[in-house]
Amino acid sequence: MKIAFLGPHASFTQLAAAQLFPEDELLPQASILDCFNAVETGETIKAVVPLENSIEGTVSMTLDYLYKTPSIKIEAEAVMPIAHHLMIHPESTIENIEKIYSHPQALAQSFHFLDNHYKTIAKQDFSSTAAAAKYVSENKELPIAAVANQFAANLYGLKIINRNIQDFEQNHTRFIVISKEQNTYHNNGLDVLGEKSGMLITLPEDHPGGLHQVLSVFAWRKMNLSKIESRTLKTGLGNYFFFINVVGEWQEILHGNALKELESINAEVDFLGTYKEFLLES
Repeated sequence: MKIAFLGPHASFTQLAAAQLFPEDELLPQASILDCFNAVETGETIKAVVPLENSIEGTVSMTLDYLYKTPSIKIEAEAVMPIAHHLMIHPESTIENIEKIYSHPQALAQSFHFLDNHYKTIAKQDFSSTAAAAKYVSENKELPIAAVANQFAANLYGLKIINRNIQDFEQNHTRFIVISKEQNTYHNNGLDVLGEKSGMLITLPEDHPGGLHQVLSVFAWRKMNLSKIESRTLKTGLGNYFFFINVVGEWQEILHGNALKELESINAEVDFLGTYKEFLLES
């Protein structure tokens, strides 16, 4: 089975995908959009993409593409601890470094360390942490460094100068498995953290108490919401859709009636599925 992931090789997403699909063929993609397109076109059966980081928050592109591609659902979630390291080419020295490359979230997650220790060195966004490491390995003549993981340092032969430079010890990223099917992910011996359901809700035309009306559908049924996040519809200021997680096992009558009530108040609902959340190793 072919599984797409946000690449290149040695990205954090590959580490997650390798644990979720240890026996399958993993195909790196250049962007989150490419991961969605691979599933949408049938190039791959599933894809693994980042959804949220405990420091930097939700990956907005993932939410946007979930909204734009209603045929794609969520099959599973996985949480993985994240450790960032500063690395250089083995023939370079840290004293000569003039620029540090990495994914913008990795740079943000290591902001205080980099600001305290390498304040005068320019930081530049790259498509992924692994791509930054690969670029450093292929350009030994340039005075550059990368923020990436241990796997990337090993794969591209880089020397780690500083380890665990993330600003907060409890740095975790949540990944999702996406596909056109629901409930087809089979656990590969991973620890299960819980179960939840996801949905995207677009409110009816703006009016006072509109959001309250939607949330009351869950409240009076005592359905626990672990996440409520708004994203712009990009149709004008003040126009949003909402990503909502409902905790616990899905009960067809109770929860199904909630969806029907949402539809009765003219809220548009894209049900993303009921899925388990797994714990991964870093």
